[in-house]
Amino acid sequence: MPDERTAAFWARCRAALGLDHDRYETVGFGDSPGMRTELAGLVVAGRKRATAGIGDQVEVGDLSVVLDGGGEPLCVVRTDELRAGPLNSVDAAFAWDEGEGDRSLGWWLDAHRAYFSRQAAREGWAFRDDVEVCFERFSVVWPPEIADG
Repeated sequence: MPDERTAAFWARCRAALGLDHDRYETVGFGDSPGMRTELAGLVVAGRKRATAGIGDQVEVGDLSVVLDGGGEPLCVVRTDELRAGPLNSVDAAFAWDEGEGDRSLGWWLDAHRAYFSRQAAREGWAFRDDVEVCFERFSVVWPPEIADG
């Protein structure tokens, strides 16, 4: 259940885009408040247009409200492209689109190995480089001042 801030933010988005539904998820990129704030800032700045996750249940066309580390809604994104594959199947173009670090493939792999290792430890499974990952590209659809057009 979204909090009041998110519900009000979604209501403004829904009215602005002429949507006739309330089908959306909330997303905070990262596993700590600081990381969620940093990565949400990259989305707002136009640098981050991709993400990767394990166990994600997302479909092309889905809408998500991006939250910072304090739970503040910042924008709405639409899933544009999905690909499932092993972590080590990522390519340089995806690493660039994810917009983190120096945007290189090497940086991306190091950071995501660490991230998914933490997830594996929390959830009780063994991390491996060939773990199945959902690679997602998205665009910002609202608010208009940061939307991808």
